[in-house]
Amino acid sequence: MMEPPILDSLHGPGDLKQLAPEQLDALASELRQRILHTVNLNGGHLASPLGVVELTIALHYCFNAPEDKIIWDVGHQCYAHKLLTGRADRFSALRKKDGISGYPKMCESVYDAFGTGHSSTSISAALGMAMARDRLGLDHHIAAVIGDGAMTGGMAFEALNHVGHLKPKMLVILNDNEMSIARNVGAMAHYFNRMITNRPYKRAKQDVGSFVKSIIGDRMVRTIQDLEKSVKGFITKGGLFQELGLNYVGPVDGHDLPLLIELLNRIKDMDGPVFLHCTTEKGKGLKAAEENPQKYHGVNPMILDTDKGEGDALPAQKTAESVPAVPSKSFTDAFADALVSLGAEDSRIVAITAAMPTGTGLSRFEEHYPDRFFDVGICEQHAVTFAAGLAVEGLRPVVAIYSTFLQRGYDQLIHDVCLQKLPVVFAVDRAGLVGEDSPTQNGIFDLSFLRAVPDLRIAAPRDARDTALLLEWAMTQEMPVALRYARSSAPLIGKEDGRAVDRAERLRDGQDLVFLTVGPCASQALKAAELLANEGIGAAVIDARHIKPLDGAMLDSIAARPIITVEENTLPGGFGSAVLEYFEGRSTQAPVRIKRIGLDDIFGEQATRAEQINMYGLDGASLAAHARAFLAAGSPAPDA
Repeated sequence: MMEPPILDSLHGPGDLKQLAPEQLDALASELRQRILHTVNLNGGHLASPLGVVELTIALHYCFNAPEDKIIWDVGHQCYAHKLLTGRADRFSALRKKDGISGYPKMCESVYDAFGTGHSSTSISAALGMAMARDRLGLDHHIAAVIGDGAMTGGMAFEALNHVGHLKPKMLVILNDNEMSIARNVGAMAHYFNRMITNRPYKRAKQDVGSFVKSIIGDRMVRTIQDLEKSVKGFITKGGLFQELGLNYVGPVDGHDLPLLIELLNRIKDMDGPVFLHCTTEKGKGLKAAEENPQKYHGVNPMILDTDKGEGDALPAQKTAESVPAVPSKSFTDAFADALVSLGAEDSRIVAITAAMPTGTGLSRFEEHYPDRFFDVGICEQHAVTFAAGLAVEGLRPVVAIYSTFLQRGYDQLIHDVCLQKLPVVFAVDRAGLVGEDSPTQNGIFDLSFLRAVPDLRIAAPRDARDTALLLEWAMTQEMPVALRYARSSAPLIGKEDGRAVDRAERLRDGQDLVFLTVGPCASQALKAAELLANEGIGAAVIDARHIKPLDGAMLDSIAARPIITVEENTLPGGFGSAVLEYFEGRSTQAPVRIKRIGLDDIFGEQATRAEQINMYGLDGASLAAHARAFLAAGSPAPDA
């Protein structure tokens, strides 16, 4: 008779401690199966959570969460943690609307000690918790789990510097798999690699193993293997971390459960800060992900062949023919193709990414012009100021960065680029609603925070054609430019030829009201106009295209009609606010009726992008309903 799954018997990490040590490997296999099955159905991160399964088990086996605090850096590796902390019965709703988040989320569970989504934050948060614990006279453990990719971020070293100064009792665990999303770059990555491959360790490991075997024979092979691994801690001392004031232990095998449990039990009560260096394999348990962890970092649903049962053999990769075709070019693809073409015409063009060469499309630019491509690691602040330095010397840098991550480089954008009027182009990817990746990834604030910066032009393409034309336009400007585009396909909206991308464009005529849109919102506005036309209401649709500066001539031409602005951005300070501000400056003119549609003062919740468009009233039917109500109200006062 088949034994019931161990995972189904666990209702929290306390139950984990009741398992016999020999059951833990079986549990690790079950966790991988559940992660594979769910991610294949829902999409999500895959290689990262597969690589940290044993470390997650060991942490919950040795610590007493939620009293003890475990902070996951970035957080996309937290799936096993969620399964072990009472959420296995809800795990099928991972990343779905009203389901559980793909990242740690404090309001979701007491076991999520700190909400994350951006990298390099865990050590700072853990240090704050440790100092609060000591000040309050409490006594519990605090552990931060950070990847070697996140360790390239400057914030992590700012925190380590402070840890070494304050010296609280806390644990920093480095999950070293030589990857962030792409292969890690920079001196820190080489430092870690040297630590786990240097010759003195290899020679010593062989000598110690042979010596111990000669004394006690083969019956203690497991102990010998553990000793061989732990001897690393005495030979590769992690000098950098020692000098920063942390007690360094490692490197150790992050998939060796008995060794991890023994080590964690021994070091968790050490005085002062401890730095535990674990080496893991990203994607472990799925051959395709082990061989290509970058491709399997995040996946779409049904990328794997798998039977319906959760206990089946590990799935195999689908063939290219069995994967549904993408309906149209994405904004990211359009940007990447255009940049490659422009790069052929202008050797001054250089491209910069902060550890996202594939996600931003810049890997294509790297293939064509490797000497003009720079991956700076997870260092958005440095990326922006580095671009400023390139621009000062006459190059034309393009910084491709997700909207949510540009927030981290805001000071540098203001102080180092815009204040000095340097011609840096910011390709702001994933602007607007991003779908299932949780509120931490939504790019719904960039119009608001970018509008506040002087000497910065802001534009938003509505489709792939606009993306190419606006990028070409941006490269001719002798001042900073931000192009913001969505995480979506970019099908043709309106005519393809004869576009004047330096101004707004009328996509549809109508005398009763005007939908004034930015970016791909034009598509839903056109659908709304069709619905209204069936009722005898003539709704014009105008793609503003430029948010800063606005096309004043266009705005003046529509001032006599009711105007509905539509944007995928928070309403405070967004595009609609810019239109209101423009008309406020025309105080001698007749009042203008304006209604703004966008996101209210919220962070947004996870769902598919299509569901989010509907949730926040940005779909065609909702826009039509807004228009009917607005016309019926007949109020002359602007909607503030």
